[in-house]
Amino acid sequence: MTGFGRAEGASGGWSWVVEARSVNGRSLEVRFRGPAGFDTLERLTREAAQARFQRGQVSVSVAARRLEAATPVSINRDLARTLLDLGEPWIQEGRVLRPTLDGLLSLRGVIDVGSAEADAEALGEMASLLALAVTEALDGVKAARLEEGAQLGAVLLRLLDEIEALVGRSRDLASEQTEAIRGRFQRRLSELAGDGPDIAERAFLEAAALAVKADVREELDRLEGHLVSARTLLAEGGAAGRRLEFLTQEFMREANTLCSKAAVADLTRTGLDLKATIDQFREQIQNVE
Repeated sequence: MTGFGRAEGASGGWSWVVEARSVNGRSLEVRFRGPAGFDTLERLTREAAQARFQRGQVSVSVAARRLEAATPVSINRDLARTLLDLGEPWIQEGRVLRPTLDGLLSLRGVIDVGSAEADAEALGEMASLLALAVTEALDGVKAARLEEGAQLGAVLLRLLDEIEALVGRSRDLASEQTEAIRGRFQRRLSELAGDGPDIAERAFLEAAALAVKADVREELDRLEGHLVSARTLLAEGGAAGRRLEFLTQEFMREANTLCSKAAVADLTRTGLDLKATIDQFREQIQNVE
């Protein structure tokens, strides 16, 4: 769910830069930082992000400034003349010196610097341009995420193939559990009771009872069902991250049960390999929307 997008431009004496970034997140979280005076831009940004993404932490930064050359400057001649007239008697009396031009211009209100905030029409036009730039940057993020997703899909399918192979190996090893358990009981009973004629029968009965408890076919059947569901979700496309996360939890639950029921060392090792591969799958799922 990582991506980056950027849009910049200039128009009407303004210049702007919009940058959008996306990182992993369980749900969609939009963070916005923009210039003052564009109150509707944050809402438009959130709506644009919600229309494109369902998960991830999306941060949008908007920087806009008005070029100095485009800022209108005028002199309030009426105010300057009024100030000169008011001070003329004192000048004639010699109480004050005649003001210089730079001193007069430094008085508040004599120089009128036009502001973008005072021009509602210009602000509206600029807000529209910034909204277009935001959508362009978010489109860049989406394109980057789609590219990452295409590469990630191959990785997820490979991990599912590994899980499927380990499930198949577990099924082969599970068929050996009854015989292994029976041999173990027979050795223990021989140690405790000698080589009586009923040793083999007792060992078989005890082993059969334990083998029922150690039967992992149900867990393997469910794992195979989860594999089918995961492949279907990946093939359908769209937002599948949360459902894949749920499936991963189910994968791990069955793998844990498999390991707890394992009665032969090879099945235990295979179960541990299975858990490790499922964990790799889980880590990659964090990148899926």
